[in-house]
Amino acid sequence: MLKVFLIEDSLLLRDLLGGMLSELDDVEFCGSADGQADALRQLADTPADLVIIDIELKQGSGIGVLDALQTDSGRYGTPTKVVLTNYAHLPMRQRCERFGMDAFFDKSMQINELIDYVVDAAGQKQAPAS
Repeated sequence: MLKVFLIEDSLLLRDLLGGMLSELDDVEFCGSADGQADALRQLADTPADLVIIDIELKQGSGIGVLDALQTDSGRYGTPTKVVLTNYAHLPMRQRCERFGMDAFFDKSMQINELIDYVVDAAGQKQAPAS
């Protein structure tokens, strides 16, 4: 099972994405948070394989989460870091890349692509090693 954690300040989107992720085969939706400190606290307790991160949060920022995940793998493991944001312009993408992001999706247009990415990641985790 691919453990997926969602960091998103919008309750509506957290509920929507959480429901979608929970229905996917080979995916375990293992939690969510609406702020940086809560997210990092939960991820330290229960590491995830893939973390979906919004840039704008109720407290802190997605950049702060990316930075912590990149610099403290001893505490958080090495999850795949996926950014989902309304700020999908090139400078933001480049900034996220500097903080080790693995994939970048525009909230307004790429939710289906995000779900496809998660399905692919779950399939790769389930595939037997050759």
